[in-house]
Amino acid sequence: MDALVEDFTARRPSGFERAYALWSATFLGVARHVLGDDTAEDCVHDALMRVWRAPNRFRGDRSMLRAYLAACVRNEAMTALRSRERRDAREAKAARLDVAIDAAEPVADPIEARRVRSALARLPADQRETLELAYYGNRTQSEIAERLGIPLGTVKSRISAAMRKLHAELMPTPEVAP
Repeated sequence: MDALVEDFTARRPSGFERAYALWSATFLGVARHVLGDDTAEDCVHDALMRVWRAPNRFRGDRSMLRAYLAACVRNEAMTALRSRERRDAREAKAARLDVAIDAAEPVADPIEARRVRSALARLPADQRETLELAYYGNRTQSEIAERLGIPLGTVKSRISAAMRKLHAELMPTPEVAP
């Protein structure tokens, strides 16, 4: 087995460094071809780190290692491109909604809007922040978790708890007959 492949598969830093030094231009070219912008370097880094953290996936010789890593970079770039396209589509949809809402007659009753703002203000800060990022910031729960540096399950729990509290507070109370 070639020393580079042996060092790389054994997860020795010298193997990673040599592979990057030898083939980084190729990997950057692959990522730029897919992404077409300056995020290619980040993509190469992310792909190589993902491979590096998952030992024992590669078995082969030097030429196969280069092809394997290039395929990993391409897959990472495709994932990043799809993610960007989904985010852009969400933002475009949100922009269309904002224009439609701005152009329409006021939908919300000012008194009801004040009740909602007041109920939001009474939520615990962490629940209010996650809810605002989700509904006003048009962020996915995964994006919120990444942005706040907290687990996805925590984001889901906070949003769920906030929605339950808002529902309980804003639901009209049944009228009692005299």
